[in-house]
Amino acid sequence: MNLRTTAGIVLVVGGLLVLSYSGFTFKTPGEPVDFLGLHMETTVTRFISPGVGALALIGGIALLLSNPKRVS
Repeated sequence: MNLRTTAGIVLVVGGLLVLSYSGFTFKTPGEPVDFLGLHMETTVTRFISPGVGALALIGGIALLLSNPKRVS
């Protein structure tokens, strides 16, 4: 299996997962806040929309179906 096939499979599987769950929401650590001697940790909520999943699915299928010409 070459890199093109592996990338295509990863994109198809990732696209299907995002589309099946109507997008993903996940949290990442944000900037810590120090206020009046109190230290508070913050989080940033991120969202991967179904549109990105559809683009990944289409791109993965295109990679799997493309036939690169071999130059000898």
